[in-house]
Amino acid sequence: GEEHYNCISALHKSMRGSDENASLYWLARMLEGGEDPLYVARRLVRFASEDIGLADPLALTQAVAAYQGCHFIGMPECEVILAQCVVYFARAPKSIEVYRAYGNVKECLRTHTGPLPPVPLHLRNAPTRLMKNLGYGKGYKYNPMYKEPVEQDYLPEELKGTDFFKERKS
Repeated sequence: GEEHYNCISALHKSMRGSDENASLYWLARMLEGGEDPLYVARRLVRFASEDIGLADPLALTQAVAAYQGCHFIGMPECEVILAQCVVYFARAPKSIEVYRAYGNVKECLRTHTGPLPPVPLHLRNAPTRLMKNLGYGKGYKYNPMYKEPVEQDYLPEELKGTDFFKERKS
């Protein structure tokens, strides 16, 4: 019932708040109460990107490994795998930078009026002669061929100068 959602919320918020003791408590309460360990593991995968993100990119690897470990061996043996992951997450630095930036991109797409801007010609693949003749791929700078970063626009003209990492959703 509702307690299922209350407990997962408490676990999530305890990890977010870096409280490893409370995180273990809520995990154990869920598992000892019969919660599906794969449900908890799926939530940890989401937490790894949503709350830890780029502050510790290895968190996602930890979460996926925990999910796979739970899938392979099941309960009760997988409880320690989830416990390790939960403590790792509670101790990990947190960053919502990517989560917020992606939200800004979605908001940009949802509020856009009219047709979405086309992909700039220089970013399009040109697998046929016709496409090459139409200018697909023309002027594209293949970064690995340069020693220094290249100056090149990757967003459509209408979005030039947009920084989704700095903009705030209203």
